Amino acid sequence: MERITITIDADLLAFVDRLSAQKGYGSRSEAIRDMLREAAQAEMEASADAPCVATLSYVYDHETRDLARRLTNQQHDHHDLSVATLHVHLDRHECLEVSVLRGPSGHVRAFADGVISQRGVRHGQLHLLPEPDAPEASHQHPHDHDH
Repeated sequence: MERITITIDADLLAFVDRLSAQKGYGSRSEAIRDMLREAAQAEMEASADAPCVATLSYVYDHETRDLARRLTNQQHDHHDLSVATLHVHLDRHECLEVSVLRGPSGHVRAFADGVISQRGVRHGQLHLLPEPDAPEASHQHPHDHDH
């Protein structure tokens, strides 16, 4: 991590201090790093070509006519974006799905919009994150796993 020095107006510093106290940050540096991460995420979301990882969470009524088939078709049509999906039965009628996605943010957003807009999908939320810099999409890094 690099150390920098910045000059900041008193009112902005007061905001950083309030935010730090409100959210429980241990230091001003942690609060400022999170603000910069949010700005970087907003910048990434503005570019449709920016690579991202994302979660798409949605609740739907599995008894809605043809909805399960339409959702399955959507996922198969965009299999290149899908990393994994978790399916949970909430009650007799409603299911929760959480899909982990990876790809260009514009493609991920378009897929999520197509799912969330389906009749019978009650709630939907897409959370985009910039993809970490990696030489390739594989799981290669310099430490071992016990699995």
